[in-house]
Amino acid sequence: MRDAADLLVETYALGAGQWTITPVTRGALGQIWKLSGNGSSWAIKELLFGCDEEQVRREEALRQAAEDRGIASPRLIPDRHGTYVSRLPPSFGGSCVKLYDWIDGTTADASDPDTLDWFGRTMALLHRAGEGAVEAPNPWYERCPQEADWQDLHQRIHRAGLPWADALGRFIGTSAAELARWVTPSDPDGLVMSHLDLQPQNVLVGANGPVLLDWDNAGPASAEGELARAVYVWAGRNRIDPDAARRLARSYRRAGGPAAIRGPQSFSMLFATELNFIQVQAECAIDPSVTAAQREFASNRVVASLCGLPDPAVVSRLVEAVEAVW
Repeated sequence: MRDAADLLVETYALGAGQWTITPVTRGALGQIWKLSGNGSSWAIKELLFGCDEEQVRREEALRQAAEDRGIASPRLIPDRHGTYVSRLPPSFGGSCVKLYDWIDGTTADASDPDTLDWFGRTMALLHRAGEGAVEAPNPWYERCPQEADWQDLHQRIHRAGLPWADALGRFIGTSAAELARWVTPSDPDGLVMSHLDLQPQNVLVGANGPVLLDWDNAGPASAEGELARAVYVWAGRNRIDPDAARRLARSYRRAGGPAAIRGPQSFSMLFATELNFIQVQAECAIDPSVTAAQREFASNRVVASLCGLPDPAVVSRLVEAVEAVW
């Protein structure tokens, strides 16, 4: 690993000295490493499935606009050539990498009232900063697999002999169609540029307060859809806390957030992303072109996702809990 650390230090001109690199956490799209030396630490994000450089430019533009409005986030650091994405040589795996400030802190407590207030304000500021988006959202956020897609995938999973094939089949025969009926295209008048991954695990609380991480998905989306998905996630998912949901929604509205939750149809983005995530991870679990570790990771994510699908009855209770806010 010392050679990898030296290569990254040279790529980003971080200075001479004794540098170490250690793995921190793995997400669906990448691995986070901690690069330390010279009395400082940096976060390296290794992108395991390639990188869209235009998307990275969008990420940095939105992150900077949010910073200008007081939202703290790790800086995205250019390499010594002024580029935000660097590609490792084949001898080091050939992955794309990005360098960020390292943030020390603890994961946000979604049950803490002050944190909920902060998050509601932050989401409102993001949506105000991103108003007027005209680009169409990525289909990931407003379309989902159809019945024929699911049946084809299920047959391939069954032939591969994966132990969760039957569970996937039960999901396809029940929840997949029930959730898919709420997935609809966004209203072009309600689009914003936003973060699109506003989960508690993407907020660290450090010495100077909360910091919003993981801007990789930044792009256009329905403000209403992102609001609804965020309220569901931050208020406990299927173990919904109505008071937390109302507090977050009120903070969002007081801060001038432009969207409102109108009914189950507001949760189109939530249902689309949950369904698409299962499909993509199931495809990865049988993909011979990725590593065995990546297939195992994907397989585990499918199992976890099938156990934690949004319950439409809970979503209905959530709509009732926040309806008076608007």
